[in-house]
Amino acid sequence: MSELHLPRLGYGAANVGNLFRALSDDAAWEILQAAWDVGIRYFDTAPHYGLGLSERRLGAFLATKPRDQFVVSTKVGRLLEPYPEGAVELDSENDFAVPADHRRVWDFSAVGIRSSVEESLERTGLDRFDILYLHDPERHDLQEGLDVAIPALAHFRDQGMTRAIGVGSMDTDALLASANTGALDLLMVAGRYTLAEQPALAEVVPACRANGVGIVNASVFNSGMLATDTPGADARYEYGDVPQPLLERVQAIAAVCREFEVSLPAAALQYTLRDDTVRSIVVGGSKPQQLEQNAERIAAPIPDELWSTLAERGLIPA
Repeated sequence: MSELHLPRLGYGAANVGNLFRALSDDAAWEILQAAWDVGIRYFDTAPHYGLGLSERRLGAFLATKPRDQFVVSTKVGRLLEPYPEGAVELDSENDFAVPADHRRVWDFSAVGIRSSVEESLERTGLDRFDILYLHDPERHDLQEGLDVAIPALAHFRDQGMTRAIGVGSMDTDALLASANTGALDLLMVAGRYTLAEQPALAEVVPACRANGVGIVNASVFNSGMLATDTPGADARYEYGDVPQPLLERVQAIAAVCREFEVSLPAAALQYTLRDDTVRSIVVGGSKPQQLEQNAERIAAPIPDELWSTLAERGLIPA
């Protein structure tokens, strides 16, 4: 990987693709402008997010900014195929409030990867992407992802068409196998390495360290469970209800945070930045205030004693 500096905090642009609820173009612009105003210079998107809407909105916004002042990533593996008869319905099956006028078609071939990148460049209007991730390979064909898609991405990088390549997934087996190819620069680890739970610590993080792979950590709030100081029975986890044992552990972590007068969301944002394999934390946000809050949280002072106390009480690994 060329010398690619990733800021500590990035913005995951699924929300401006109308994740869960529709946003106007103006509202989406305000969110992106708020991200820029608080110093965010890494933006992550994907064709999957709103059937290309996230890429279009993000590209229009970034067109107003100097290209050398930001880092942008998108994802490959799903092509968008026109589906006019779906236009009367919303893409609710995938949780996006957009007309379902396109279908996602899996394609891990070298030709498909190239088409995906070219179509994403057209949607965004950008001249290049700094990072390309293979998106959720385990949801289609992990072996094909390892054998075909990752080598195709490596060829893109080696030809100077992108600066870094990676895999983005919520599945630890897929992340581990991807890291062990030795071909990647980055893994986007979604929800598997958080203050609440750390399944990626067992094998994925050691594999990253052994193979020189950096981690971009996403979904560090576990779908909102860690985004409030007082998580309760209505907390959301993996976009659903939180298991009771996990909720009790998170509530115990929150209690320790209160002892140290530290915000639980601030601790959640900063927890994995103590690991030298973690290069950046990418968070979403559907309101400008959320971006402003997260910028404050990631800069908030947290005493080392908080982490040692959590470890002593068995709430995080020692």
